[in-house]
Amino acid sequence: MDTFLKAKWQNLIMANYEIEASVLLPYLPKGVELDYFEGKTYVSLVGFLFKDTSVFNIPIPFMGTFEEVNLRFYVVRKVDNEVRRGVVFINETVPSKIVAWVANKLYKEHYIAIPTTHKWAFTNDKKEIAYHWKVQSKWNSIKVDASTVKMKMEEESVEEFIFEHYFGYTKVNPAQSIEYKVNHPRWEINSILHSEIECDFTALYGHDFEILNTIKPHSVMLAEGSEISVDWKRVSF
Repeated sequence: MDTFLKAKWQNLIMANYEIEASVLLPYLPKGVELDYFEGKTYVSLVGFLFKDTSVFNIPIPFMGTFEEVNLRFYVVRKVDNEVRRGVVFINETVPSKIVAWVANKLYKEHYIAIPTTHKWAFTNDKKEIAYHWKVQSKWNSIKVDASTVKMKMEEESVEEFIFEHYFGYTKVNPAQSIEYKVNHPRWEINSILHSEIECDFTALYGHDFEILNTIKPHSVMLAEGSEISVDWKRVSF
């Protein structure tokens, strides 16, 4: 039993914000370090579509396709001579209470279930991608207009830094962490023509992230996505 979950992740929007490292340290799992890009730390507001999801190769009936919105930051774990680049989630939202329960139970993640929806529109040269989620009776959203032209990420670019993290790390408690691995090919990206973010960061992520309500993102990106798999193996350390 090597694979826990398989799915397609499609049209991933990443809005990336510079943030002081001191804000992230209380959320840092034991045994990992903050990952820096050009001397700065980042959090990303992420919206994407989970499609055709299966668990242990069994399709999830009626709930296999859904939106996810999350807030994450970037870390590294050094194991012998290997540097594992990963992410830590502040919070992840999906529309299904069952999906949230399974993720929290098996991977000790921080999922909650709230109403979500998405809207996509395509022309020959433009794609309009939007994700919406409801918090405290208010709809939030992240939207982009982007070119349909697919591009490869440049080496050592900010896009590579944001997207090329293949491990997930969870802080179970101050003395215990969990590591798991997500597998997918290197994604292609689309140039952003316009972006719009309406998010009450305080309401969903707490007062530690209130500053994000008042600043603009350093960058906004869109990745095409791909099929992905999540390994069943979890390492506790």
